[in-house]
Amino acid sequence: MTMAAAAVTGSLIASRLTYASSFACPRRYSAAVLCFARLRRPPSAPAFRRRLGRMGHSTAAAAATTRASLGLTKPAAVEIPQIAFAARELDFVEWKGDILAVAVSEKDMKKDSDSKFENLVLKKLDEKLGGILVEASTEEDFTGKSGQSTVLRLPGLGFKRLGLLGLGSPSSSVTAYQGIGEAVAAVAKAAQASNAAICLASLDGMSEEAKLHAASAIASGTVLGVYEDNRFKSESKKPLLKTVDIIGFGSGSQVDQKLKYATDVCSGVIFGKELVNAPANVLTPGVMAEEASKIATLYSDVFTVTILDAEQCKELKMGSYLGVAAASSNPPYFIHLCYKPLSGDVKRKLAIVGKGLTFDSGGYNIKTGPGCSIELMKFDMGGAAATLGAAKALGEIKPPGVEVHFIVAACENMISGTGMRPGDIVTASNGKTIEVNNTDAEGRLTLADALIYACNQGIEKVVDLATLTGACVVALGPSIAGFFSPNDDLAKEIVAASEATGEKFWRMPLEDSYWESMKSGVADMVNTGGRQGGAITAALFLKQFVDEKVQWLHIDMAGPVWNDKKRAATGFGVSTLIEWVLKNSL
Repeated sequence: MTMAAAAVTGSLIASRLTYASSFACPRRYSAAVLCFARLRRPPSAPAFRRRLGRMGHSTAAAAATTRASLGLTKPAAVEIPQIAFAARELDFVEWKGDILAVAVSEKDMKKDSDSKFENLVLKKLDEKLGGILVEASTEEDFTGKSGQSTVLRLPGLGFKRLGLLGLGSPSSSVTAYQGIGEAVAAVAKAAQASNAAICLASLDGMSEEAKLHAASAIASGTVLGVYEDNRFKSESKKPLLKTVDIIGFGSGSQVDQKLKYATDVCSGVIFGKELVNAPANVLTPGVMAEEASKIATLYSDVFTVTILDAEQCKELKMGSYLGVAAASSNPPYFIHLCYKPLSGDVKRKLAIVGKGLTFDSGGYNIKTGPGCSIELMKFDMGGAAATLGAAKALGEIKPPGVEVHFIVAACENMISGTGMRPGDIVTASNGKTIEVNNTDAEGRLTLADALIYACNQGIEKVVDLATLTGACVVALGPSIAGFFSPNDDLAKEIVAASEATGEKFWRMPLEDSYWESMKSGVADMVNTGGRQGGAITAALFLKQFVDEKVQWLHIDMAGPVWNDKKRAATGFGVSTLIEWVLKNSL
């Protein structure tokens, strides 16, 4: 492995040696491994001439070390839940373990004239328990409504507890099955169970393919339900659940592969959550670049990485990106991970570009007033988190036939005497000039140079993800991402991928006539066209920096990146990106 040199200078090396975090992999890395990640120089980048011996002594390194240690906070090493799933075909009443969970709908809870369950699974269980199930469900008023659950302790039987989980109306949706897994995780936590089994009261009419997808969704819901991000808590409990049997969904290599796929995707989702949850005094642009390097090290058989510092970005004429980064004492780092399959021909070349603002103050257009959410602006790198989370999972899955470029222009948007001012004009790497009429519309400025760079990699399709506009949240609420694309085929691909994952997307219009509001009197364009149609004009802005030969789709995920109720990241986008890549690998 070779050192790509200046790319990983200053704060990156300092932060690695001083505050190596545990985002990408729970194992500890030595300084040597961290510094010598498998790095590759892009064809257009200048030769790297700086020597490793000088890296730790730069002014940037000193500043970044101070910043990375702000508050003396660093994440504890926390293990990702390691749950062993097994698909089994057996008589569920004979299963032995801590808790048997049965998912039931309201229809399943119907009783005959003798007050006996009509459903054969529940009827068999009730007979095994001597009528306790009917009695308990009546006393607990358990009717199978969505979100309901009841747990019975049953000494002397093969399973210590029986859990009934309400489904509401019979549903075959991905989210319904994920909800079953989450409910099992909650019941297992409460019971301090180390093993569990899951079955459905009704499997009638399900095809073998539907059973595979259901088993996968249940497994992913269980893992994500068990997981808690306790890295920044002084005390935390380790999850006890270690093994889960999924009964009645088939058995064999196909379902085993599907269950492994679910756990691989969950590793990427959890990684994405951890990146978003991490505060800005811990996750700096340099540390994000470090995490990308860890992915390349961990999966060096399929990944290479290029990290460009500010000087190298300047040589590539990334004035739009560098303008945003200019005010921060934390230097920017441009991240390029490249996935190539282990063998075989590459049929598709894709790019995923994620907005990577590790903190967004708004700049001189500072975020102020109720609802500005400045305290949550650590999540302004949610697009980058989804990008790197998908990369990590694909390193595990290793799909054939597809080359994928994962690109993040990481930086902070801060305020200082060196910072970008309203009215300044910046020049993107394709030569287009931008009058900055709002420094808080910064994400699109970083994405402009990132999209240009992506198109220069010889790709056929590019998807960008960004927590870009409040306007999209107003339009679609907190749970749905808007997406924009001039290409119907690519739009259909994202819709199909999202339907397989249960994540919610809605196609928004690209109204070209709105571009009139984005024209400048002194430059090629302004960076924001005002409040009306703000999500649309932002997408139209990004379109200016995409090669016409490249299929492009923009995702505005400002709403679903964060769960206000749980006060934590959702990991949104990771699973849909993975599905999209896999569909392009076929």
